[in-house]
Amino acid sequence: MPDSDAIEEAVRSRYAAAAAAAAGCCDVAEGFGADGSEVYGAARYDTADLDGLPAQAVAASIGCANPVALADLHAGETVLDLGSGGGIDVLLSAQRIGPRGKAYGVDMTAEMLDLARANRRRAGVDNAEFLDGRIDAVPLPDEVIDVIVSNCVINLSPDKPAVFAEVFRVLRAGGRLGVADVVVEDHMTDQQRTDRAVAVGCVVGALSFGEYSAELGRAGFADIEVTSIHDVGDGVHSAIVRATKPPAT
Repeated sequence: MPDSDAIEEAVRSRYAAAAAAAAGCCDVAEGFGADGSEVYGAARYDTADLDGLPAQAVAASIGCANPVALADLHAGETVLDLGSGGGIDVLLSAQRIGPRGKAYGVDMTAEMLDLARANRRRAGVDNAEFLDGRIDAVPLPDEVIDVIVSNCVINLSPDKPAVFAEVFRVLRAGGRLGVADVVVEDHMTDQQRTDRAVAVGCVVGALSFGEYSAELGRAGFADIEVTSIHDVGDGVHSAIVRATKPPAT
């Protein structure tokens, strides 16, 4: 397996190229399921969700679901998108939480941050902010976030336990996690998981359903659900992951 620096550089290069393509309104997501349906990108969103968004934000979408539609956001909440890319899920979150809320995105790719900030200006959104940082070292204080979303990004991290620890740290007591991610079936060997995950766009290999639940439990989460929403490849799934940080006692 490549070392962490090599993995980060591979991810950064991939998303820098995607940002350049999206800046010219070229769709950057590719990937089709066994039934021929598109499994990545803007095809995973309802058309109504995309109305009014900048074309460059839609073009930059590389996710495997629409986590914002499943996150049950409420007016006035504070939301964080891990690996915010061109900003589509931050902009959608900002719309749902209204002017009293705040939507943050964190991303480590300078080109994606530039694109997302330009998309925020194009959309005229005032309650969104994009932060330069890694998802395993979020540049925010403890317990300031109500809801965390993410769209097919956590699988790219070489240190997933650190990501879950950061998610737990920045969430307020009672806060919610609602992310989309690539997950593999529990029966797969390590080599099968790595090979198949790489084939569908991961760099280091995705967690299995059981591992995802176990890692979230170790980080302190409760009410954990990992549910497949569609197949991505042979034994590889797009899944919605939900969990809560227990209330303060």
